[in-house]
Amino acid sequence: MTDPTPHSSSDHPLHSVPIEITVSVGHARPSVRDLLALGENAVLPLDKRIDDPVEVLIGDRLIARGVLEELEGGEPGRLAVRLTEVASLPGDLG
Repeated sequence: MTDPTPHSSSDHPLHSVPIEITVSVGHARPSVRDLLALGENAVLPLDKRIDDPVEVLIGDRLIARGVLEELEGGEPGRLAVRLTEVASLPGDLG
């Protein structure tokens, strides 16, 4: 039997399930030979510049873009992403 009382979106059971988000700063496409030759202190060039936005993904789906910055008020050197663009997500779980 279902509960006839409507639930607010804040108490939906899925809202407390953690998900993993990936922040992508760029991609590299070295050959296998170049990859096997990498060692400590090697530099692997990426396809992005330091000022380019990073991509925020869930799985392989782009959900936002943003810029990297140091987290304020926390552990020194800890990274955070300031979102500058958020994709509209189809469907609503609530």
